[in-house]
Amino acid sequence: MEKNRPRGREKNVTGSGKSVYKRGEGLGSGPVGSSSGHSGRGDGGGRRGSAVTRGGAISLPVIIIAVLLFFMKGGLGGGSADSSYYGNSQTTSYSSYNYGDQLSSTGSASGNSSSSSGTGTTINTWTSGTAGNTGTLDTAVVSGAREKRTTILGGGKDTVTIMVYMCGTDLESRSAMATSDLQEMASANIGKNVNLLVYTGGCRSWRNNIVSSSTNQIYQVTGGGLKKLVSDDGAKPMVDPATLTSFIQFCAKNFQANRYELILWDHGGGSVSGYGYDEKFAARGAMSLPQINSALEKAGVAFDFIGFDACLMATTETALMLDKYADYMIASEETEPGIGWYYTDWLNKLSANTSISTTELGKSIIDSFVSACASKCRGQSTTLSIVDLAELSHTVPDKLTAFSDSISALIKDKQYQTVSAARNGAREFAKSTRIDQVDLVSLAERVGNSEGKALSEAIKGAVKYNRTSSNMTNAYGLSIYFPYQKMSTVSQAVSAYDQIGMNESYTRCIQDFASLQGAGQAASGSYGSPFESLLGGGNVSMDQDAIGQLLNSFLGGNYSMLEGMDSSNSGFFSNRAMPDAELTSYLQSNHFDASNLVWTEDADGSLQLQLTEDQWNLVNDLELNIFYDDGEGFIDLGLDNVFSFDEDGDLIADTSGTWLAINDQPVAYYHMDTVDDGEHYSITGRVPALLNGERVELILVFDSENPHGYIAGACSDYVNGETETVAKNMTEINDGDTIDFLCDYYSYKGEYQDSYMLGDQMVVDGELSISDVKLDPAAMQISYRFTDIYNANYWTEIINVK
Repeated sequence: MEKNRPRGREKNVTGSGKSVYKRGEGLGSGPVGSSSGHSGRGDGGGRRGSAVTRGGAISLPVIIIAVLLFFMKGGLGGGSADSSYYGNSQTTSYSSYNYGDQLSSTGSASGNSSSSSGTGTTINTWTSGTAGNTGTLDTAVVSGAREKRTTILGGGKDTVTIMVYMCGTDLESRSAMATSDLQEMASANIGKNVNLLVYTGGCRSWRNNIVSSSTNQIYQVTGGGLKKLVSDDGAKPMVDPATLTSFIQFCAKNFQANRYELILWDHGGGSVSGYGYDEKFAARGAMSLPQINSALEKAGVAFDFIGFDACLMATTETALMLDKYADYMIASEETEPGIGWYYTDWLNKLSANTSISTTELGKSIIDSFVSACASKCRGQSTTLSIVDLAELSHTVPDKLTAFSDSISALIKDKQYQTVSAARNGAREFAKSTRIDQVDLVSLAERVGNSEGKALSEAIKGAVKYNRTSSNMTNAYGLSIYFPYQKMSTVSQAVSAYDQIGMNESYTRCIQDFASLQGAGQAASGSYGSPFESLLGGGNVSMDQDAIGQLLNSFLGGNYSMLEGMDSSNSGFFSNRAMPDAELTSYLQSNHFDASNLVWTEDADGSLQLQLTEDQWNLVNDLELNIFYDDGEGFIDLGLDNVFSFDEDGDLIADTSGTWLAINDQPVAYYHMDTVDDGEHYSITGRVPALLNGERVELILVFDSENPHGYIAGACSDYVNGETETVAKNMTEINDGDTIDFLCDYYSYKGEYQDSYMLGDQMVVDGELSISDVKLDPAAMQISYRFTDIYNANYWTEIINVK
């Protein structure tokens, strides 16, 4: 019988490591391993037992759940525009600037490159396989789809107006990313029938000597430079839909064309979080899909394509909403690498032939983006696709309804495990941010029914061109929100769906899934933290009476046992897929028994953990936890996917006394994601650090071609909750840079104290190497975290290394 076990990272033990110790004063900015620390999930109950000792006394460590904000590029915008600034009279007083002499960056654009210093590692070259629409342009027009709103005249007779809504935000103030893209635009040979207009704002400090940091402005890119059309449009929040509406109306009035294109440049967060982050109006949040819908409806312009040079916006919800306003959407399922779109090549191609088909133009945009990212952003996952919205709106809704109904039917038929396995195995994007967006084709095909197959084919047909980086598999061009990691956003998604007219069956489907998952978490009795095991306890069996009692409390409205849930966001629980009695019976029969997480010693002295295959089938994730006793408390060294199994499929405890290090310095490492298609794999993780004093996450990649790993770069980390959207950026690590690794620190009572610098400061000088090094075994506390099909967490007994 073939056993289903997770893939572990390959170790590379190089000897003894440097000292493990916290350094300096506490940062005072909250945990680096989790956004909330080990606050637990309320009064959900717990289990106690004894720990396993191997050559030392039991210490009392704690661990933190790894939740990364893997920021790579995105944005927000808003504010009501004053139309008095707009009008043809502005065109008589242009100020022209030449990039070569005038638009010079006032700081280094560190976010526009991502090659890590001196690693000298070859990038993997495997592709994403036969993805249907990946790498092949589909020019077919499906029968029955609506006519395109834009008519291309042909013969080079078309006039094109491109509107770039550039909310510069911290992408510009930190790394000059907007300036870099403006330079790419100005480097193109813009034709006379192409009007390229840019609205600027949302940034405290533009890194060039032209664009104002105090007021919003409008520029035209022409003749290798910028022409200022509106010098002062006020300090309006770019996340206000009215600001976007006014910009669109200005462009359409003053630069009439038969082809209009709109590009939204900034942070992106997808279906629930929306688009944009205005650095000057952080409290305004993002522009939600309903707000984008409102802005476009009021603007009254039909677009050839609407594109997002932002993260995570290639969602099914976004595409279906945009159908009323555009013929095509160009966007990324995954977070965008910091360089974003590469503008020069496709602008040249459009200028040379303004009658180029939209799919050919989209292919040029996608090809230049993926190629630039491959050469400058090694190790970073890349996706970009163009979707025919006319075909999507014609072929997908009915099939999405049928698929959604089939999911609800599976859940009602007590086959939640089938759906959970499909959701957990589907390609997920920005997983560590917990936005819960998965590739829709991947999800549909993993469910494995006829409805899923039909939906998959419809999506592949509507996505006319799709390309990904070599380490991105099972990404077919459109994602969808499907809750699993963060149930507190379900009500927000349902509200947004209602406003944009999203498929009602799909709305019901995700509520059915989330309500059963939430009940499963409640019935687990899990705290969502390792306190019980790590503070001297263990796991006891949850009998049917105990499960029933927890469920009664939950079904009675006690949602506080679930992370982030309260009366304000728990309405979807009231319409559950199963009657209460059936739900209780199902969860009692499909419950992960944490009392089985017991180590037994083999004849050779190794420790093994045995589970039945039925219990393994209830496990979605497995990770190794290490804590380090420094004599005063515990340093959290993180979560790693290092594990091995014997021929019977039993877990073998890692008692090697090693942990991951960079240049022999042990670091706090958090596993983020594993992609494994059976032949090739890619594992990513993060290391919290200060890079030249700025808070970042070092991104580590382990793959088929580089099993010992390399550092892909450093992503800026937001520590004050500035935005729920995701930023595109990856900072290059250069010789002379200083790196201070960070860690969380806990008392012997399991109380979070603060986050500190870890070990010695490192000055980069050549290669940064990743390896596993030996630590003081007497100080190490080892446990494994199991995550079940309901996303509830359980910890094994503690192991002390001899």
